[in-house]
Amino acid sequence: MSGCGEVQVRPGVEADLEALTDIYNHYIRETAITFDTEPFTPEERRPWLLSHPQDGPHRLLVAREGVDDGSGRLLGYATTSPFRPKPAYRTSVEVTVYLSPEATGRGVGTLLYKALFEALEGEGVHRAYAGIALPNPGSTALHTRFGFRHVGTYGEVGFKFGRYWDVAWYEKRLDEH
Repeated sequence: MSGCGEVQVRPGVEADLEALTDIYNHYIRETAITFDTEPFTPEERRPWLLSHPQDGPHRLLVAREGVDDGSGRLLGYATTSPFRPKPAYRTSVEVTVYLSPEATGRGVGTLLYKALFEALEGEGVHRAYAGIALPNPGSTALHTRFGFRHVGTYGEVGFKFGRYWDVAWYEKRLDEH
C-alpha cells in the first residue's frame, strides 16, 4: 500500500477506544458522514465497542500502522452491526468504515473491508447494507468496488449543519442461502 508502512488489521480492543473515539468525533464535527451531532467521550463509546465481539457477525476491525505494540497509529476501523433490531433481520448487517483523515485515499478502507468480509464467511450473514450520506464519492467507490449495488436513496432524510442530506443505500449479497 503506497504512502504508509506496514498496516495490520485485527479485532478492535479496549486499548483502541480513545483513538476510535477520536476518529469518529472528527466525522461528527466536520462532516455529514454520520448523523450524530455531538462528539462522544471514550466512556460514552464503550458500550458501542463492547457490542462488537471478536467473533460472530457483529465485528469491529481496526487498521494500525506499524507493529501492533501500541506504538503504531490507528488508521481506521470497519464494523458490522445489526441492520435492524427485529429477529428476522438477524442474517443482515450494516457495514461501515471510518478512517483517520490522514489515512483516506491510501487503501486502508479496502484493506479493512477485505478483512471484514473474509471474517464474515461462515457466519450465516446473507446481506450487507451500507448507508452513504451524499455526496461521498470515496465511499460510493469503495462500496461499488466490493460488489455493493445501489438499491435506493432516502431524500433529505438527515438534517445537519443547517441543511438536509440524502442517504443512498447499497446492498451486497454475501451468501446464496
